[in-house]
Amino acid sequence: MPKTIGTEPYRDHLLKGLANPVDAAHYLNASLQDEDPRVFLLALRDVADAHGGVGVLAESSQLNRENLYRALSASGNPSLKSLATVLGSLGLRLAVESIAPVRRRKPRVA
Repeated sequence: MPKTIGTEPYRDHLLKGLANPVDAAHYLNASLQDEDPRVFLLALRDVADAHGGVGVLAESSQLNRENLYRALSASGNPSLKSLATVLGSLGLRLAVESIAPVRRRKPRVA
């Protein structure tokens, strides 16, 4: 009889990785590449689950648990303030980056 290799369920493996803030940041940034904004909210919910779940996140961010569940749902629409608070409690922050090369201006000659 062949020996079986133990496997770990995908979600368990994912959540272990998302406990690392660097991996969580990469995961969330990748989710932002999708045209559907709901993908980011679901990815943020995965990161929250990796850190103990939405209940723990609500407590650490001092946000209302029910509102946080709603905000992180596929139909959620969190405020920028709530999003920044949630990310901050996960050890992450919002950032903006340019998608086009920066055009340098020539200095004026007086």
